[in-house]
Amino acid sequence: MKLRQKILLLAITPLIVALVAIALAVRYQAAVLAKQQRTSVEAAYLASKEAELKHFVVLATRSIEHLYESGRHDEATLNEAKAILATLDYGDDGYFFLYDLHGRNLMHPRKPELVGRDLWDLRDTNGSPTIQRLIAQAKAGGGFVRYQWEKPSSGKMSPKLGYVVELERWGWMLGTGLYLDDVDAALAKIDTQISGNINNTMLWITGIAIASALIIGLSGLALNISENRVADAKLRALAQRVVRSQEEERARLSRDLHDGISQWLVSIKLQVESGIAKLIANAAQPELARTSFDRAAGQLNDVLGEVRRISHDLRPALLDDLGLAAALDHLVTEFSEHTSITTRFTADGSVDGLGDVSNTVLFRIAQEALTNIKRHANARNVNVRLVGSKSDVTLTISDDGIGFDVAGIAQHPKRGIGLRNMHERVEAVGGTMYVASSVEGTRVTASLRRV
Repeated sequence: MKLRQKILLLAITPLIVALVAIALAVRYQAAVLAKQQRTSVEAAYLASKEAELKHFVVLATRSIEHLYESGRHDEATLNEAKAILATLDYGDDGYFFLYDLHGRNLMHPRKPELVGRDLWDLRDTNGSPTIQRLIAQAKAGGGFVRYQWEKPSSGKMSPKLGYVVELERWGWMLGTGLYLDDVDAALAKIDTQISGNINNTMLWITGIAIASALIIGLSGLALNISENRVADAKLRALAQRVVRSQEEERARLSRDLHDGISQWLVSIKLQVESGIAKLIANAAQPELARTSFDRAAGQLNDVLGEVRRISHDLRPALLDDLGLAAALDHLVTEFSEHTSITTRFTADGSVDGLGDVSNTVLFRIAQEALTNIKRHANARNVNVRLVGSKSDVTLTISDDGIGFDVAGIAQHPKRGIGLRNMHERVEAVGGTMYVASSVEGTRVTASLRRV
C-alpha cells in the first residue's frame, strides 16, 4: 500500500470509528429514553384510566344513591337499582357488574347467562381466583384489581383493570373495568414510532458517514492528482536539471581538457621536439636544449595540478584518504580563494565513524550549499561547522546573505531543485535536514546517525 493510500485510510478510519461509536451511543441512549418514555406514558395513561374508572363508579353509585340512602332492602328496590346500573354502559366493552359478597353474580349486562351463578371459585387462565380477589378488594375499602376476563367485542380473554367498591348495606360489590389490550396497542404504536425515529436517526448517521468518507476520499483523490501533477513537474524539472548538469559537467571537462591540458600538452610536445632538435644540431652543447626541457617539465607540473583539480571536483581524494573534515576544510579554502567571501571551517568532537556514502552525502551538501551561496546569497561571511557526538554527525552551513522564501521555493516546480536534491540525499541515508532562512541569512543543517 502506498503512503498516500495509508494516509487516506488513516483519515477515513478514525472518522468511521467515531461515527460508529456515536451511532451506538445514540442508539443506546435512544433505547433507554424510549423505555423511560414508554414507562412514563404507560403510567400516565393508566393513571388517567384509573381516575376515569373511579369517576364512573362514583357516577354509578350516585345514580342509585336515592335508593341506597332510603334504607329499603326490599326486592323491588334492589331490582330497580340493578336495572339502573344495567343501563349505565360506555361503549361495547364498558359496563358495570354486581356480585354479592359470597361470589354470586347479581347483574352482568354483557353476559346475562352469568346472572345468578355462584362464581366464587372462578379462576382465570393464570389460576388466580378472580371473584375472590375482587370481593376482598371491595371489603378492604375499594380499589383496583388486575385480572383476566373475556372481552365482549372480541370474545377473547384479555387483561383487565377493574375498580370495585362495597355497598355494605345491601351486601353488594359494585365494579367496572377497562381492558388493557387497548393500552398495550397504544403503547405498541408509541414503540413503533420511537423505533422508526431511531432507525431514521441511524440512517442519517450512516448517510453522514458515507458522505464524509466520500468527501474525504474525493478530496484525497483530488489532492493526490494535484500532488502527482506537481511531483511530475518537479520530476521533469529534476530530470532536465540532471541532463543539463551532465551536459554542463561534460562541457566543463571538455573546456578544461581542450583549453588547459590539451594546449599545455601541445606546448610540452613542441618544447620536447625543440629540445631534441637542439640536441641533434648541437650534440656537443647539450646545455642549449636544457631550457626547452626545463620549460616542458614546468608545464608538466601545471598539467598535473590541473588533472588533480579536475579529479578533486569529481570526487576529492582527501575524502577517501584523510576523511570528511579534511575534505571540507580543503573545499572551504578553495571556495574562499575563488569567491573572495570570508569562509571559515571548524570541526568539533569526533567526526569519524560515518560510512563512505554518508561522508559523500555531507560533502555534496556542503558543495551544493556553497554553490547556492555563491550564486544567490550575496553573503560576505560563511561558516561551515562539523560537529560529532556519540550518536550522530551534524554539518551546519550558515551565511549572512539576503535569504529566501523556503516554503515558496519548496512548492515551486521549477525552482529549488538543489534543495530537493539535498533533502533526498539526506533522507536516502536515514538522516534529517533543516533549512532556515530570513533577511539576516540562511542556515542549512544536516544530521546523519553513526553506523
